[in-house]
Amino acid sequence: MSSLKSSLLHVAAVALAGCAADSGTSGTTPLTLTLPLGLPQPPIPTDNPLTVEGVELGRHLFYDLRLSGNGMQACASCHLQDKGFADGKTVSEGSTGQSTPRNSMGLTNVAFNTTLTWANPSLKTLEQQIKVPMFGEFPIELGITGNEETVLQRFRDDPDMAARFVAAFPDDSDPIDFDNVVRALASFVRTVVSGDTPYDRYVYGGDSSALSASAKRGLDLFFSEKAECFHCHGGFNLSGASTHTGVTLNESSFFNNGLYNVDGMGSYPAGNTGLIEFTKKADDMGRFRVPTLRNVTLTAPYMHDGSIATLEDVVRTYEAGGRHLESGDNAGDGRANPYKSQFVPGFTLTDQERADLLAFLESLTDPTLATNPAFSDPSPND
Repeated sequence: MSSLKSSLLHVAAVALAGCAADSGTSGTTPLTLTLPLGLPQPPIPTDNPLTVEGVELGRHLFYDLRLSGNGMQACASCHLQDKGFADGKTVSEGSTGQSTPRNSMGLTNVAFNTTLTWANPSLKTLEQQIKVPMFGEFPIELGITGNEETVLQRFRDDPDMAARFVAAFPDDSDPIDFDNVVRALASFVRTVVSGDTPYDRYVYGGDSSALSASAKRGLDLFFSEKAECFHCHGGFNLSGASTHTGVTLNESSFFNNGLYNVDGMGSYPAGNTGLIEFTKKADDMGRFRVPTLRNVTLTAPYMHDGSIATLEDVVRTYEAGGRHLESGDNAGDGRANPYKSQFVPGFTLTDQERADLLAFLESLTDPTLATNPAFSDPSPND
């Protein structure tokens, strides 16, 4: 059996998706996501419908080092499956060794996000966002700019990959181009949905035994006015604003959580100031997008700059109402940041309450995410 045919059968049989009985008019096979408990259908753009062939091409591209200017980095280099599709580093590093200013975000349920990245409100679709690491130069990530033809030729010269492009985009006379690379990557990433957690089985499945007594107490605390967690991490995705088919939730997705106050007037470290970089509005200083808490135990370190190492340290930071750095270049009392969100006032927990809250956060881990072969490297030994 050919590698291409084997892979397509694999994604059809193993992935989270079930396929319609009839092939699409273009010769591709439509794919409809079958979602875990508690998750609605995410919006799928009409100009990039999910197909078995497109998703499988996207999975191959996601793990392919050749999709970088120097052939040294893949999307998966900064988005590792066993780390919730984050990378475990304080900040991510591009293909040329240049560090980015921010922590690599996990990809869990990004299909539901209303905006992408930590701070850019204009990136509202995966098709828009994926171009940033591909072609961006400040910082360089995949470093494709200036190497476009070299990158595409690598796939033209590979018969298996060339056949995958043809299978995914059979109506195109020359399907190996960056528009189709972006479409395929976006399709694959949209299938990275996660909801098989103890929390979901308890809340949506009615399984009272799914959570420990400690996690149940932590759930109550999480959704209480005492801890305020749910104001920012709410809804089915435990995140900021989320969208699904037919509905958009328009809550603000960007908050200042009092991590810095470097000049005593609310400033964040230069080059990493958040939403203000794009809006130029003073009140947006230090505001970053709220990520989902699904699989949060896998995605350490935390915050937009990876500056908090453990979940317990995150909880303690919120208990304190922000962070006070007594020394160093970024010294300052973030607790007194004038732009800090009203939902970070600080609160007091007993040791047991803190342990309960951490037990609840642990219950948001989906053990199948890190091992699902539909999301894995199709050529792990290469």
